[in-house]
Amino acid sequence: MKFSAEEKDILVKKIQLYFDQELGQDLGSFDAQFLLDFFAEQIGPYFYNRALFDANTVLQEKMDSMSDALYEIEKPTEFIR
Repeated sequence: MKFSAEEKDILVKKIQLYFDQELGQDLGSFDAQFLLDFFAEQIGPYFYNRALFDANTVLQEKMDSMSDALYEIEKPTEFIR
């Protein structure tokens, strides 16, 4: 996963804040960056794949809804023998 410099700064600060508030530990910027890189490389793909699965599910539901809507506006036709 690639983040912009601004995104990295925000994420590093969030990691540092979490360590401080939840674990009572001071985490330096360098260590927080390493932790971010680890999560991005090792755990990020799981979140990414889940997001793709969820997006596909939503898209499929919308497509099914559109298919139903098209069926509802279909005009009746007669069968001639």
